Amino acid sequence: MSSEQITDLIGTSQPRHESLEKVNGTAMYIDDLKFDNCLYGATIRSKKPRGKVTGIKFKDGIPWDEFTIVLPKDIKGDNHVLLIEATQPFLAEYVKHIAEPVALIAHRDKVLLTKAVNFVEVEMDEEPAIFDIEESLEKKNIQYGEDNVFKAYSINSGDVDSAWDECDLVLEDVYRTPAQEQFYIETNGVICTVVDGERAEIWGSLQCPYYIQKAMAPLLGLDHDKIRVIQAETGGGFGGKEEYPNLLAGHACLLSVQSGGKPVKMIYDRQEDLWATTKRHPARINLKVGFKKDGTLIAIDMDFVLNGGAYPTLSQTVLSRGILHSFGPYVCPNARINGSVVMTNSNPYGAFRGFGAPQSVFAIELALDRVATKLGIDPAELRRKNFLKKGDKMPTGQIIKEDIDLDRLMDRALEKSDYHNKRKAYEEENKTNNSVKKGISLCVFFHGSGFTGSGEVMMGARAGARITKEGHIEVLSANIEMGQGTNTCFSQIAAETCRLPLSWIHIAQADTDVVPNSGPTVASRTTMVVGKLVQRAVSQVRDKIIEYGSLRESYAPEEFRSAAQRYFKKNGELREEAPYEAPHDIHWDDEKYQGEAYAAFAWSTMVADVTVDMTTYQVEVDNFTSIVEAGKIINPVIAEGQIEGGVAQAIGYAIYEDVVMEQGEMKNTTFTNYVIPTTADIGTNTAEFIEFPFSNPGPFKAKGIGELPADGPAPPIAAAVAQALGGIYITEIPLLPERVMNAINKTDEESGKGVTA
Repeated sequence: MSSEQITDLIGTSQPRHESLEKVNGTAMYIDDLKFDNCLYGATIRSKKPRGKVTGIKFKDGIPWDEFTIVLPKDIKGDNHVLLIEATQPFLAEYVKHIAEPVALIAHRDKVLLTKAVNFVEVEMDEEPAIFDIEESLEKKNIQYGEDNVFKAYSINSGDVDSAWDECDLVLEDVYRTPAQEQFYIETNGVICTVVDGERAEIWGSLQCPYYIQKAMAPLLGLDHDKIRVIQAETGGGFGGKEEYPNLLAGHACLLSVQSGGKPVKMIYDRQEDLWATTKRHPARINLKVGFKKDGTLIAIDMDFVLNGGAYPTLSQTVLSRGILHSFGPYVCPNARINGSVVMTNSNPYGAFRGFGAPQSVFAIELALDRVATKLGIDPAELRRKNFLKKGDKMPTGQIIKEDIDLDRLMDRALEKSDYHNKRKAYEEENKTNNSVKKGISLCVFFHGSGFTGSGEVMMGARAGARITKEGHIEVLSANIEMGQGTNTCFSQIAAETCRLPLSWIHIAQADTDVVPNSGPTVASRTTMVVGKLVQRAVSQVRDKIIEYGSLRESYAPEEFRSAAQRYFKKNGELREEAPYEAPHDIHWDDEKYQGEAYAAFAWSTMVADVTVDMTTYQVEVDNFTSIVEAGKIINPVIAEGQIEGGVAQAIGYAIYEDVVMEQGEMKNTTFTNYVIPTTADIGTNTAEFIEFPFSNPGPFKAKGIGELPADGPAPPIAAAVAQALGGIYITEIPLLPERVMNAINKTDEESGKGVTA
C-alpha cells in the first residue's frame, strides 16, 4: 500500500503536478515540438491604420516560387474569426488597424523567411482613422453601427437624480486607466496541419482549445469533430492567449492548406507579439459620488467607457465584468452605471487578468479615498461605514447570502500592515522630509467567480474522469495549466474525493479528441466551476468501482485499485462525465441586467505602503499586504503565488507599464523600452487568507482567485501617493515620474481636484 497521504489533501501545499518536467527541461513547449517536412510561417501586416488594400508587391531578391503564399482571395471558407461575433478577418482586404494581417508566407528556411517579410510591400488607399475614446464618441468618423459603440450596458437602482439633494458632499472626477501588455514568458505560437482538406490538427500555446475548434470550423469548412486541438505546455497567458490564438491558428491552417497539407509552425518573436496582439482595454471613467457628512454613501453615477480597438472580440464581456465590479463592496441605495465600449483604429483590445474590473475598481476606490480626505474621516473607517453585510443588496439586486465579515477582513490587513501607526508617522515625517515623501492607503473589493449571470448555463461545460489500466484515475478537462496550478488543484480535488494517493491521479492533456468541453480557462472559473465538475465526475467513477468491487465504504486504496484493474480488464474503459448544473438560487436577467451576477465572490483588502522620491519623482512600493477570502484554499503555496504574482503584475500597471501608442500603433515593443517591475521593484509583497463560513458551489467550498489580485493594487498605490504628496490625487495611471512631477507643479487653481497629469 502506498505510504502517501490520502486524506486531508485539501488545504495542503502539495508539489506542483508538472514541476519535475519543467525543472529538468523535458516539458514540451510549442517551439520544442518537431514535425517532419515542417514549414515556418510569417504574417505580412499593414503599416497604416485604415484603408483599402490595393495591392501586395513581392519584390525581387527572394525566390518566391519556393514559398507558400496565402492572400485573402485564396481563402475558401469564411474569412472571419468566429468568437462572439464574426467581424474580424483572418486576412484583411480593408484594413482597420496597424499590424493587421493582410497576407501569409511560409518556407522551410526560417532565416530566408525572416528576410522575405521585408521584401513584401502592402499598398493601400489610406483613410482617416480614430485613435482614442473621445474621438470615437464625437461620431465625426462613424465606422461601426450608428455611433462606433460595440456594446452598451446599464445598471440602475434607486433614484440617482433625486439623491444628490440628500448629500452633504458630492465629488465628481474623471479617471483614466491605460492599456497593459500581458507579457507572458512564452510568446504566442502554434503548429497546424490540415490533411487533404479533411482533418486539421492544431497544437498551440493557448488557454481555450475549444475556442480554436469553434473558430476553425467555418474557416476550413470542416465539422468540429474533424478539428483536433491540443494544448502544448504553455508558458503563461494572463488572458493574452484566450482569444488571440484563434487568429494565429487560422493563419497556420491556411498556410498548411495552401502547401498541400504540410505542417506549419508559427512562433512570434517578442517584438511581433508586443506589436500585434491584444492588450488590456484602456478606460475613461466619469464618476460622481455623493455622501453624507458622517461618511454614508448615498449615490454613485458612473459613465464607464472602454477603448475596444478595431474589432469587438471579447470587449462586451470585459465591459460587463467592469461595470459589475464598479460599485465595490458597499451599500449604495442609488446607483446609475452606464457602460460602453467603443471602436478605434488600434489593435483589438482583449482579455487580461481582471477583465474590466481593474479599471472600474481603480475609479471607485480612489474616489472613496478622496471623499474620506475631504470629510476628515480615515479612509478605512469610511469604508467600514458602508460595508455590505449578509442580507444587503447590490445595485444589481443581488442579495448577499454569505455571512461575510468585511470588518474582519480589513482589520487583519490594517493590523498586518501596521496601517494606523504608519499613517500617523508618515504625516509627521512628510512635514520635515523634503527629499522623500511616504504614504499608505488601502482598497477593499471583490471579484466574481465564474462567468457572469447566465454565462455558465449557456456554456454548458462538462468535465470527466476515467479509470486507467493501472487502476488509477485520469481527470478529463479542457481547462489548461499555464503556470497557475490547475493540474495540481484538480489532482488534489480528485485524490481527496476518492481517498487515493495523489500519485494515482493523472491529468489528461487538453486535447479536444480526448477531453470534454469544460469551457475556457478564464474568468476565475477553473477551480470553483470546473473543479466542482471534476469532483462530481470522479465521484461517479468512484461509486461505480465501489459497487463493482463490493468495496466497503472505508476501502483501502489498494482495494480500490484492485477493483478498478479488474473492471478495466473485463469491461475496458470506465468513463464518466459531469455536466454543469446551475445553483438553484442563481437567476440573472440579461435584458434588465439585474439578478445574481455571480454564484460566489472572493473578497480582499489590500494595503500599499509607498515612497515618492521628490528629486526623481519615482514612486516605489515598499510594502504590499493582501488579505484574501476565497473560501477553502486548495493549495496554499500556489494560492499565495497567485496573489503575490498578480500583485506584482498590477504594481506594473499602477506605476511602470506605459504602452506608448502613436496612430494606434504600439511603439515600445522590446524588453528595453516596455518596463515591467522586477522583484526589486515590488517591495515586501505578502498574502494571507481567511475564510468566511459559506457553502458556495465550489469543490470543498473553494472559490476562484486568479484574477482577484489584478483588481486591487492600483487604487491604494495612487491613494498612498496622494497622502505622500499632501492630498494631490492623480486620477490617471501609470504613475510615471513625469506624471507625478506635472501633478505637483499644477497651479493652485487645480487644488482640491483630481489631477489627470
